[in-house]
Amino acid sequence: MATTRQAHTVWEGNLIEGKGVVTFDSSGIGEYDVSWPSRSEAANGKTSPEELIAAAHSSCFSMALSHGLAGAGTPPTKLETKADVTFQPGTGITGIHLSVVGEVPGLDEAAFVKAAEDAKANCPVSQALTGTTITLSASLA
Repeated sequence: MATTRQAHTVWEGNLIEGKGVVTFDSSGIGEYDVSWPSRSEAANGKTSPEELIAAAHSSCFSMALSHGLAGAGTPPTKLETKADVTFQPGTGITGIHLSVVGEVPGLDEAAFVKAAEDAKANCPVSQALTGTTITLSASLA
C-alpha cells in the first residue's frame, strides 16, 4: 500500500530577512524554525532544507542497508549513519556524503562495503536525489 506523508511551511517576508516554520503534519513531531541565515550561514537553532534532506537520507539508507544485510543472512546489530548535505548559496546542493559504521556479526569489511554501496544506489531517497553526487564511506566498528 502506498503512503503519503505531509509537512508544510509558513513563510513570512522576503528571502534574506524573512523566516518560516516547518510543521511535520503526518507525525506531529513538531514545528521547526527555518530562515535564510540558518540555511546559508550558521544554524543558530534553526533547521534548513538540507538538514531535512540529511535526516531523510540517513534514515532511508540505514533501513535499506539493514534490509539488505538481513536478507543476506547477516542482520546488523547496529548501524550509525551520517549524511552531510552541502549547500552552496547561488549554486544549490553540491553533494551528499553518507558515512556508515556498522556492527554486523559474521561479516567482513569488503562485504559490508558492498552491501552499503548497494543500499546507497537503491534506497528510495538516493534514487530521488540522483541529480546530485552522492558519495559513501563505510566501515565496520
